[in-house]
Amino acid sequence: MNIAVAVSLALPAAAQEQTALVETRPVTTDAQATEAESLTVFERWEADPTTVFDGAEVTLADLQWVLRPLVLFADTPNDPRFRQQFDLLIADIDQLAERDVIVITDTNPDEMSDLRTRLRPRGYMLALLGKDGRVALRKPSPWSVRELSRSIDKMPLRQQEISDRRMVQP
Repeated sequence: MNIAVAVSLALPAAAQEQTALVETRPVTTDAQATEAESLTVFERWEADPTTVFDGAEVTLADLQWVLRPLVLFADTPNDPRFRQQFDLLIADIDQLAERDVIVITDTNPDEMSDLRTRLRPRGYMLALLGKDGRVALRKPSPWSVRELSRSIDKMPLRQQEISDRRMVQP
């Protein structure tokens, strides 16, 4: 039975007005959860490019030539620079998605993820990798999406993407 119907039957009429204002969410079944877990990181990003991924679930080799990883490292999610950078990114994440950027966070220095092994951060660090897998940018302080977008737009592969899009559009 639908949750909203069950609640409306159980509550007196006076309380039903308040219940109507409450939005119910669909219940996720085990099959749906298993299906979501079976998707690759790229498939999940493709479904929602504004998703922020955990560093433990990402392997850089899987993203090569497909996405530009933007990785935020910190020793704790409470690091003020990490929180500031995260807020800056979330505010304009659509601009990053247009540039095929996948945002990844890694705030667990005890777990040596693929990202930590490859990039070797110390404390807070922002790292932008190109689609070719090379590190394009490392910064010890937060950057705005505008600054990041400018750096991405200067990359040769991004220049080629922009040129290709111009040729396709009328």
